[in-house]
Amino acid sequence: MKKLFCMIALAGLSLSAWSQAPLRLSTYNGTSVERYDGQQCNVTVDRYLVNGWNTLSLPFAVSEQELGDAFGQGVRLERLVDVSQRGSEIVLYFQDCTSEGIEANKPYILYYPGETGTKTLRVNATVKNRESKVTMTTGAGVEVTMSGAALKTNGKGLYGILVVNNSDANFTRIDADNVFHATRCYVSIAGDQQFNLTACHMAPGEVTSITDIAAETDIVDVYNVQGMRVAHAIRAAEVKNLAPNIYIVNGRKVLVK
Repeated sequence: MKKLFCMIALAGLSLSAWSQAPLRLSTYNGTSVERYDGQQCNVTVDRYLVNGWNTLSLPFAVSEQELGDAFGQGVRLERLVDVSQRGSEIVLYFQDCTSEGIEANKPYILYYPGETGTKTLRVNATVKNRESKVTMTTGAGVEVTMSGAALKTNGKGLYGILVVNNSDANFTRIDADNVFHATRCYVSIAGDQQFNLTACHMAPGEVTSITDIAAETDIVDVYNVQGMRVAHAIRAAEVKNLAPNIYIVNGRKVLVK
């Protein structure tokens, strides 16, 4: 009986050790995490970040505290919450979600305020082997998908944040043979038409429906996010007829699709 008890105890220790298995994710070619799905692991990620906007998708959750510990104070996380279109321009609306931390397998943009270089993230987390994408449709019916690259991905025809314009987090189409390395994100657009993509950044809870801040018959002035007045003394109900964009009305941001 004693021998059987010892064997069970050893098996329990072995199982516990496996549940805390070390896992180092490659951020170049990528790492298959299928066999780790649902397991608690000690994960290490060495991620090259440039000063400014980067993209990030990970197969495990990361808290706000862990994010700050790894990448420094001032790091900011945003997720795609909406899209709009005006002709050949598509606006990607990103909302600050830093306080929520990273959800497993969700694509994000991340503002890194530090010096360009490799930063190490170490967390104990449950690994989830899932697809990593968010799909939305513009008012004109164009399907826009933001995906995370679990493995190194051919980037031709896709849109990514290039280092040369990462201060605004605008996504640029990749026409040459290039790749997205693992843990990065990219945007794909259904169909053959090419678009100019612009990013719009919003604070938590910043976008408000016009009906939340004014009655339809109220007379309002409307400004763009640069502070320029674009409409004077119009009825609040008419704001929704403006070109798709984010506007300032009564000091609040309003999204027009």
